[in-house]
Amino acid sequence: MELFEAIETRRSVRSFKPDAVPHELADKIAKAGTFAATGRNAQSPIIIQIENRELRDRISKMNAAVMGADGDPFYGAPLIFAVLADRTVSTHVYDGSLVIGSMMLAAHALGLGSCWIHRAKEEFDSEEGKEILRELGITGDYEGIGHLAVGYPAGEYPEAKPRKNRYIIKA
Repeated sequence: MELFEAIETRRSVRSFKPDAVPHELADKIAKAGTFAATGRNAQSPIIIQIENRELRDRISKMNAAVMGADGDPFYGAPLIFAVLADRTVSTHVYDGSLVIGSMMLAAHALGLGSCWIHRAKEEFDSEEGKEILRELGITGDYEGIGHLAVGYPAGEYPEAKPRKNRYIIKA
């Protein structure tokens, strides 16, 4: 898929088939995130590629609790990425956001749907979230930036909404 076509046609998907995403595609999406721009090339983010169903469901439950809701905030996506970034780097939130954006475009270019899911900060600031990081051997002062739910879309790919007036202001 051509770059500008991917940028203009990518949409958030909120309904996924249960089919697993092949590991090689998941790896490509994660790798795309590692090439996102970061302030001073500090590379403050880390990407947790969650293919383990038990861990995926555990994090989904935590995310739903933060939201104060029941159900799966990841819309049934079989693959979840959690992006965290080193709080000691002043650009960590921006860095992590660019990582997720790059991964969203990569997923779309590979024929997959994705959706940015919030509440990672609250999850990984909790004791259970810190325990998950310890279980994964992650040390340091990381802030959860966001999740990326990824999978094959169930249904039609959403159409683009019209762009707002004065989105671009030339000076």
